Amino acid sequence: MAGSTHTVTNQPPPLIGHDVYTSDRALTAAVERHLAPELLDEARGELTALGRTCGSRQVQEWAVLANENPPWLRTHDRYGRRIDEVEFHPSWHRLLGKGVAAGLTAAWARPGGHVRRAAAFLLWTQVEAGNGCPLSMTHAAVPALRTEPDLAAEWEPLLTSMIYEHELRPARQKAGALFGMGMTEKQGGSDVRANTTAARPLPDGESYELTGHKWFCSAPMSDGFLVLAQAPGGLTCFLVPRVLADGTRNVFLIQRLKDKLGNRSNASAEVEFERTWARRVGEEGRGVRTIIDMVAATRLDCVLGSAGLMRQAVTQAVHHCSHREAFGGKLVDKPLMRNVLADLAVESEAATTLALRLAAAYDDGGEQERALLRIAVPAAKYWVTKRCAPVTIEASECLGGNGYVEESGMPRLVRESPLNSIWEGAGNVQALDVLRALQREPAALDAYLREVGKARGADHRLDGAIKALLTELADLEGIEARARRLTERLALVLQGSLLVRFAPPEVADAFCASRLGGDGGAAFGTLPHSLSLASIVGRALPT
Repeated sequence: MAGSTHTVTNQPPPLIGHDVYTSDRALTAAVERHLAPELLDEARGELTALGRTCGSRQVQEWAVLANENPPWLRTHDRYGRRIDEVEFHPSWHRLLGKGVAAGLTAAWARPGGHVRRAAAFLLWTQVEAGNGCPLSMTHAAVPALRTEPDLAAEWEPLLTSMIYEHELRPARQKAGALFGMGMTEKQGGSDVRANTTAARPLPDGESYELTGHKWFCSAPMSDGFLVLAQAPGGLTCFLVPRVLADGTRNVFLIQRLKDKLGNRSNASAEVEFERTWARRVGEEGRGVRTIIDMVAATRLDCVLGSAGLMRQAVTQAVHHCSHREAFGGKLVDKPLMRNVLADLAVESEAATTLALRLAAAYDDGGEQERALLRIAVPAAKYWVTKRCAPVTIEASECLGGNGYVEESGMPRLVRESPLNSIWEGAGNVQALDVLRALQREPAALDAYLREVGKARGADHRLDGAIKALLTELADLEGIEARARRLTERLALVLQGSLLVRFAPPEVADAFCASRLGGDGGAAFGTLPHSLSLASIVGRALPT
């Protein structure tokens, strides 16, 4: 009798042992749609295996441990020698090793590699988003390095390797390597042309010495870094190896690690260069142009990362409400809760569908697809990352007070959710980038309009939104003040066109009604009651 008050009832079972990939109908459909038929069997096998890994108890425990035990900085060894090493909990290394082995840095070396990697990155983000940073930086460094064939020949096989080796050694002694990035400085932030780090050419004509600082250095434990510094010819991109060819440490002084709101398992640092050896990447004075492809790739990863966080938040909410009973029935069967869950599921599906479409454009590589990426990547980065925080917060609320408790995992998603909107240029930077594409690259707008035009005539609300967008584009006076609004509309119309073409009718109907037709409110859970909400929620159920 004494123990009866502690009987646990009406609680959902732990969400473990499920396949995160095959449960995600929007993601599996996108992979099937965008991959060549001859690649599908292999990709299905890889992604299903990764999906099961993501849903396993062991990997989820590693994620908790990595998050609860953030990295720490060791500036000196016991003898007083400067070593500047970042130490991680073993769970971090296990997770990062799994990510590398899953091909999250190997897209450039595999057919259909970007779609396969995008799907895997979206899955892996749902486990623990922190280790996505070094995976993303390493993946994105490849196109920049290709501007220097000698450097690419040395480093690309290591960056695209599926072997993880975290020990710091010369590149020629490693089977796999990771890259970080250092662009921003105290005085400039996103305005990298204000950088003051100086690059002095050395007599050999190929190498330089860097002196200066970086306010944010991503993944400071990496084997190499792409950084921007002022050379005699202007702002230039450089490769800074952590260990030199003779085995000595390059000068890479880690001053401190950032104490961040979220992304706790990942290290971000302030670093100083003092006559640090570096190799030039690209021409002097063309640093932004050289590194822009890296930035575009990491921006897409921000979209994928946010889509993954949304998907995990919605999965947790639907799972909870499918088992929890209140007021005489399952929460998922209550009309108002069903509306909330359906609205969240629509947002998640729209983000996933858009992210995979952009990944497919990378694989295609054609002129029109490259032009589409020029406008669609910053627009998607702006909008999808902005939607991530309200989705995770609303999903957390679906769990009630349990969603505010650390053990639920939801607070970790909430803390993580604003980050992708800040990384790789915050909202204003993305909106201004869209404006530059509209004003300077007519092919970008043409490619965008061709893409959304493929869905014309299929939904009157989408047709109306396209017409309104064209009207807005025709009036460029004072456009900078309207840049956010315009970027939002570009993203929403693109999402709507993709859902109308590829999503189930009930999902496309809900999106067009609430996001394009004005039939939904500002808060989640305000979809028109006439929609097929139960079917939408059913698509989000984890299996």
